Amino acid sequence: MASDMILYWGSGSGPCWRAMICLEEKGLSDYTSKLISFDNKEHKSDEVLKINPRGEVPTFKHGSVIVNESLAICLYLESTFKAQGTKLLPDDPAQQALVLQRAVESQNFRDNAAYGVLSYFFRTKPEDRTEAMLEEKKKACFEELQLWEGYLAKLGDGSHIAGKNFTLADACTFPYVATLVRMGFNLSRYPHLAKYYDLVKDRPSVKASWPPHWKDTPNKDVLKDI
Repeated sequence: MASDMILYWGSGSGPCWRAMICLEEKGLSDYTSKLISFDNKEHKSDEVLKINPRGEVPTFKHGSVIVNESLAICLYLESTFKAQGTKLLPDDPAQQALVLQRAVESQNFRDNAAYGVLSYFFRTKPEDRTEAMLEEKKKACFEELQLWEGYLAKLGDGSHIAGKNFTLADACTFPYVATLVRMGFNLSRYPHLAKYYDLVKDRPSVKASWPPHWKDTPNKDVLKDI
């Protein structure tokens, strides 16, 4: 069924991982996988630019349909294969609204928690870093994590991001939680987030789409001291 699907993706990319999780959840694991190298700038190749003029991944093609942007890909898969695999969007309007809210809100998790401090370390030369700016980034990270800790605490132990079931909200959020762990962040200060990570990391769709270069190398220690 997925033989006419192509996904261009990069290992370790949160947006790419979102799309891959949804493909697995919908039982579409036999799609054509095009792993690109960011180091070699393959996302700017003619092959990718032909279907995504922004030169970004994930980029997805299903027959003659081209979908770019990870959230759009996930929504397309759920809409097109609604009766197949995991139901990623509930029918109840209020529950659906919460799932979509958390899915969109996961961008804040990415920007403030997962990538905020990381980007500062990776994109700012050591001699240009200031303690004041680092503290500002850390404060934004901690405040963001506390919000999500509160969401999960309100739902109770064993919950997913938007309720008892795995949904689109989890496909969109988990990759960024995993990125924090990958980079050495200790989630023990956020027990509900830590339990959530342990709950989802062994899910078949997540294990099947786990970034391949993460499997072969140990976790980093970039965030171990914040």
